[in-house]
Amino acid sequence: MPIQRVRSKLAKTKPLVGDPVLHEFVPDTRAFNRGNVQQMLDKYEMIYVKPVRGTFGKGVIRVKKKGRASRPYRFQSGLRKYRFGSFDYMYRKLLALKQRKAYLTQQGIHLLKHGGRRFDLRIMVQKNPRSFWETTGIIGRLAHPGKVVTNYHSGGTPLPIDKLLSNHMSSEEILDFQKQLQTLGVNVAKVLEKRFPRLKEIGVDAAIDQNKKLWILEVNTLPDPFLFRKLRNPDIFRRMYAYAVSYGRFPIKRRRKM
Repeated sequence: MPIQRVRSKLAKTKPLVGDPVLHEFVPDTRAFNRGNVQQMLDKYEMIYVKPVRGTFGKGVIRVKKKGRASRPYRFQSGLRKYRFGSFDYMYRKLLALKQRKAYLTQQGIHLLKHGGRRFDLRIMVQKNPRSFWETTGIIGRLAHPGKVVTNYHSGGTPLPIDKLLSNHMSSEEILDFQKQLQTLGVNVAKVLEKRFPRLKEIGVDAAIDQNKKLWILEVNTLPDPFLFRKLRNPDIFRRMYAYAVSYGRFPIKRRRKM
């Protein structure tokens, strides 16, 4: 039976919002339309609009509202920044610039920073050979200094999470936080499995805001395990790859006969 892939970010978000425990970790996420963009900007002052089906941070746009500025509406796409004097002008440009596909609107989270650059986390969760969910790795992703996304394929830098958190938490707090992330990853997988029973692996994109609150930004059902080769400990990737082989994502490597 093939591994299940779920492309729609909204489809993956809905079960998490409906869960009595996990819903508090999910930012306000709605379909993209004029009313939702305006309401959410008024409420949060920063939102992200992104493709419902998309990877590598492509097409993601950050939109802000600064009430007292002469041009209060602003957004950034890639390295380009725009400013507007009215919502109407801003929204028209947003429609022209975004990709021609379905988008969603998500509450913006003010991420913690390392060296002046924002970062988030990727939690890798897999079915182990006993068919139990297991968090097999956690890695940090430091944003490109000029971009709004942290993805490695968009210029982000993968780093160990203890290095990213060292200026924000004590060593003991970091260890406790890692345990929280491991538990969160497994809980997300279990909730999604009820809706998508053929899942074998997920990558949870998590963020910490400036009040140290944990958020689930989105979930990927085709996570990149090779990102974890950037970590110092090679055993993390080896186990990850072995699990992926066990449930059929990668073929078994056969030794050449001498």
